Amino acid sequence: MKYDVLIIGSGPGGYVTAIRASQLGFKTAVVEKESLGGICLNWGCIPTKALLKSAQVYDYLKHVDEYGLKAEAIDKDFEAVIKRSRGVAEGMSKGVQFLMKKNKIDIIDGFGKVKAGKKVDVTDKDGKVTEYSADHIIIATGARSRELPSLPQDGKKVIGYREAMSLPKQPKSMIVVGSGAIGVEFAHFYNSMGTDVTVVEFMPTIVPVEDKDVSKQMERSFKKAGIKVMTSSSVESVDTTSGDGVKATVKTKKGEEVLEADIVLSAVGIKTNIENIGLEDVGIITDRDKILVNDWYQTNIPGYYAIGDVTPGPALAHVASAEGITCVEKIAGLHTEAIDYGNIPGCTYATPEIASVGLTEEQAKEKGYELKVGKFPFSASGKAKAAGTPDGFVKVIFDAKYGEWLGCHMIGAGVTDMIAEAVLGRKLETTGHEVLKAIHPHPTMSEAVMEAVADAYDEVIHL
Repeated sequence: MKYDVLIIGSGPGGYVTAIRASQLGFKTAVVEKESLGGICLNWGCIPTKALLKSAQVYDYLKHVDEYGLKAEAIDKDFEAVIKRSRGVAEGMSKGVQFLMKKNKIDIIDGFGKVKAGKKVDVTDKDGKVTEYSADHIIIATGARSRELPSLPQDGKKVIGYREAMSLPKQPKSMIVVGSGAIGVEFAHFYNSMGTDVTVVEFMPTIVPVEDKDVSKQMERSFKKAGIKVMTSSSVESVDTTSGDGVKATVKTKKGEEVLEADIVLSAVGIKTNIENIGLEDVGIITDRDKILVNDWYQTNIPGYYAIGDVTPGPALAHVASAEGITCVEKIAGLHTEAIDYGNIPGCTYATPEIASVGLTEEQAKEKGYELKVGKFPFSASGKAKAAGTPDGFVKVIFDAKYGEWLGCHMIGAGVTDMIAEAVLGRKLETTGHEVLKAIHPHPTMSEAVMEAVADAYDEVIHL
């Protein structure tokens, strides 16, 4: 079989790329060894949001009296919560199947391996190998949970995010190692469900990629919710054999400490899926676990491309989708811009939510900018107070000289939906005064952006 474009992997990189390629008139196929939609739809972004919604509803029910309401015999059914999440994921995967059919894209079931001469071998579940060829082969094989030598995963007592999403029963206690987005989302979910949760983070602050003010607020919110937070700490070893649970030896500033829990969740990052896919046979160059590409996602070998988590950019679903679209539009000869990696939003969906784009205050100072920094707390927001969600703030950072919007950092209810204003504003090269003079609706959470900008320019009204 000969295709114009053949994509290995059907995650948010692969399936989106396939649809755009088909729209551009290419004969397109996708190779997938498991479920359409990849990790994001089946074991990542989507099912975790379903779990977190259940946690949010349960939290509301536990605090109904704060809203002047009464409810009795409130409880949760952990198995039903997991089942709902799996159902949402399955529904989304079926949606991708529909889109593939609608766009006349061939689905090839099996494990894809690139070969020289613009060919791909696909091994199906019975071990049968079929060869395909294409003018353009795009590698979008994604990533999986990374394992540390001190924290080997057995899938039962020491688990990754995949097992955390489908545990048969709720653990009484859990140690979460790593406080990036995956770690804090699961820490929040299990804590909300009633599990005793401890977060262990190697860096001095949790959510360490975020602005320091955001990290401090997240730690305060977590501790208020009853989550134990251990920063500047690392798990040196785990004992899964003596007893029913796990004993984790944690190195802290004060010395070593042994923690006991039913389960340890390892959330220490990801490992790319680039083994045994033929890269060495073709001569495709990799560096530090990533496939090296140019601005248009071409590898060093003509006709072979790579997008998403397997490349050096941020490992985010929306980045993989944008890279795939950029890649095939360039192949089609369209005029396209290279992606601006300085303007990519990052979101964390715990409670409170975190959303950010651009430079942190620390990074902006390191780059030598003279800054105007504004901050507006949700405790001063009418909408947040009425909704019972006063935790958090919006923080904005501007270049004092030209008014350029350097960064925006939010923590609070619903901020993952609000960050797009900052992304679009920065894309359009807006200035602080333009944001300030754009009338924001009242009462909303989003007006906190305008208020934060007003604070940066000493014009804030509600502080």
